[in-house]
Amino acid sequence: METALVIKSLHIIFVVTWFAGLFYMFRLFVYHAEAARMPEPANSILKGQYSIMERRLWYAITWPSCILTVLFGTWMVVLNPAFLTQPWMHVKLFFVVLLLIYQFYGHRIYKGIQTNPLAYTSLKMRLMNEIPTVILIAVVFSVVMKDSISWLWGTAGILGVALLITLVVKALRRKKEKSYEL
Repeated sequence: METALVIKSLHIIFVVTWFAGLFYMFRLFVYHAEAARMPEPANSILKGQYSIMERRLWYAITWPSCILTVLFGTWMVVLNPAFLTQPWMHVKLFFVVLLLIYQFYGHRIYKGIQTNPLAYTSLKMRLMNEIPTVILIAVVFSVVMKDSISWLWGTAGILGVALLITLVVKALRRKKEKSYEL
């Protein structure tokens, strides 16, 4: 068994679990924000349940997966430092840094929820929930396509996906609000 392939496999596994944690965590933030608008006792019951779920997800899945992703990714670069000379790797690392910033921002939101009501609307949390999707698309295309992708078109495509997601989320929100009015 080749060590590099085992490390690469572990890196991919923890990338998947890290993204799963991020996707679900911000979805829980959406539910948390919506629960804040509900009357008692539903408000307290739901917010309490979401807090438990958020804590378990954040500390048992998301943070460990983040750390192990970075650890195994770094290990792969140490085994093959030539990766650092390739443009696709620079693009990938840029998006990894953005994802780490997103992780820390999520941690800040999580810590804030523990003592104060969520300061964001469910719409803002829905939009925030789509950020890892855009980053995932960017990373996968940069790694798979490597140098064969036109970075100008790739960047335009990623921004287009982000815009499309934003428009769809806002349209669904308007549709939901109209159904409440009826």
